[in-house]
Amino acid sequence: MSSAGISQESTASSAVPDPSAAVLYVCADRSSPSMPELASERAVEEGQAFARERKLRVMEVVTDPYGEPDPSLREGWQRVRALAAAGAVATVIVRWPAMIAPEARHEYRYREATWLQEQGVKVHYTWAPLAASTGECR
Repeated sequence: MSSAGISQESTASSAVPDPSAAVLYVCADRSSPSMPELASERAVEEGQAFARERKLRVMEVVTDPYGEPDPSLREGWQRVRALAAAGAVATVIVRWPAMIAPEARHEYRYREATWLQEQGVKVHYTWAPLAASTGECR
């Protein structure tokens, strides 16, 4: 998959998103052979509950297969970026940081979080220990 459709420019969108508009992003390991979708299902349920509690509206649930460490090469993450660039969402909801990029490639996660912030979009983590500290990526 090519990243040609993804601009690394940091030009902020001129559209101002509805502050309650969110996208729920899921990129979960499907390593359990008996229940391959369990991690994804839990992430979606947790994300929906997180959104309800904070009066956010999930406009779209975007998923990616687990494996590619660079989020800019994933089709789903490209959709998240497109929504952010268009001003369609103000928040990206993610279960934990490794869904954006694995710990071994944390620089990708920081690059993407910075780009989203430049678009005026916040990243919120739903995993309880992170959500308790506001759940926002810094």
